[in-house]
Amino acid sequence: MDDNQTLTSILFLAVVALTVAITFWASRQTSGTADFYAGGRGFSGFQNGLAIGGDYMSAASFLGISGAIALFGYDGFLYSIGFLVAWLVALLLVAEMLRNSGRYTMADQLAFRMRQRPVRMAAASSTVVVSIFYLLAQMVGAGALVSLLLGLDSQAAKNLTIAAVGALMVFYVTVGGMKGTTWVQIVKAVLLMAGSALIVVLVLAKFDFNISELLGAAADNSGAGQAFLEPGLKYGATTTSKLDFLSLGIALVLGTAGLPHILIRFYTVPTSRDARKSVLWAIGLIGVFYLFTLVLGFGAAALLDTGTLDASGNLASPRLAEEVGGGAGSTGGAVLLALIAAVAFATILAVVAGLVLTSSASVAHDIYNNVVKKGKATERDELRVARLAAGAIGVVAILLAIPAQNLNIAFLVALAFAIAASANLPAIVYNMFWRRFNTRGAVWSIYGGLISAVGLVFFSPVTSGKGVDATGKNLSLLPTSIDISWFPLENPGIVSIPLGFFLGWLGTVTSKEPTAEDRFTELEVRALSGAGSEKAIQH
Repeated sequence: MDDNQTLTSILFLAVVALTVAITFWASRQTSGTADFYAGGRGFSGFQNGLAIGGDYMSAASFLGISGAIALFGYDGFLYSIGFLVAWLVALLLVAEMLRNSGRYTMADQLAFRMRQRPVRMAAASSTVVVSIFYLLAQMVGAGALVSLLLGLDSQAAKNLTIAAVGALMVFYVTVGGMKGTTWVQIVKAVLLMAGSALIVVLVLAKFDFNISELLGAAADNSGAGQAFLEPGLKYGATTTSKLDFLSLGIALVLGTAGLPHILIRFYTVPTSRDARKSVLWAIGLIGVFYLFTLVLGFGAAALLDTGTLDASGNLASPRLAEEVGGGAGSTGGAVLLALIAAVAFATILAVVAGLVLTSSASVAHDIYNNVVKKGKATERDELRVARLAAGAIGVVAILLAIPAQNLNIAFLVALAFAIAASANLPAIVYNMFWRRFNTRGAVWSIYGGLISAVGLVFFSPVTSGKGVDATGKNLSLLPTSIDISWFPLENPGIVSIPLGFFLGWLGTVTSKEPTAEDRFTELEVRALSGAGSEKAIQH
């Protein structure tokens, strides 16, 4: 175990040292808001595609989805399908037009033809909430991962790990900005694909590269038999669980096009053509990766005693790496466990940096500059506020992640998708395609979708009333003595997403605000053609 810990520590330090070096290098090339928020718009479509992949293939994908497949078989793989199909919505509806019509944040595009202050406040609020939910998943993954590898059994040690990751992510953002964050994500994407491919090859070699044998062994070892390979093990038992699956599917498919940390990536490329290219590269990369998660998840079910996994299954991939390397106690197992742990740690660091950067940019650019200072803040002051906001958001994420450690991280990310699809997507779609859409419609859709999604989660089994697992661990956020779960579904998307669209329509048709025809026409031309997209957007 000591050798394992030493090796793990060395690889961890090597990964952290590499990312810190990239951050310092990028800091020397970051001089203004365009560099800090958008990396100087100097990344190619291929580079941005890798970075998007690095941003998207988070701890939820690598640890959460493989764990869900290991525990629930077919139903666990539904996360991968939803995450991948979502990119078609992002490609066809959002990527090119957002790149052409925005500047640094989602609010730039929304506020172009509306009243600045209410729209920017709403968009910034939504951005911060979605990012914090997404951050929770990464922090929980970090705590579980490092605890496994370094043998940290005490709760205090796990909490300390989460705090350390939070401090590191704030450092990346405040020092490196978008350039540093993007290069960290590119390096991480390459490491993750290489590490996953290695484990996939070793797993398939155990079954003579016969997928059918792998699936059969997984079904037999799971204890569920053929049901493990069929729909319904997690979501098909009751009408409520079926509705929960439908709600999850809607949130996954529509959520990507509203995720702020994905949307901000489209501003880092010089042209709309590069924005399209980056999405196509990302789809290819992410598609291959999700095929890898299929093998990782069913491989874990076939080769591990899934009864010994943590209740959320978040550690299935690292333990699978140890098993195919030779098993616990072997040198090969220690090497592969340390390698995959280092890759997963790099995954977490890259994603949290992107999330914190997105949130801090929205606070500084939308709230401080455009609401408080009415567009008259200096670049120096705006960057100072962005760095302070990054620290504050990091602290909030740490405090919320500590009680969320028993939840599956793929599931936590699904909640972020539901909030993004409820609050952000209706406003973005209406703004680009509905001439009559106005300020009240934007504000109602964003706040309505946001409050309904978060409110329903608060009163769902996620927060209370879910009980304990076989080991006695609480499966909800609040203590077992508290039960306020009157909303039966764990994912609110089936209610909150239609409500967000409805409130956007209702707010618009009940408002007497005149339609800014010239503004909509200019936005439409810019979004579809790119004409004038290089100009700063000002009202």
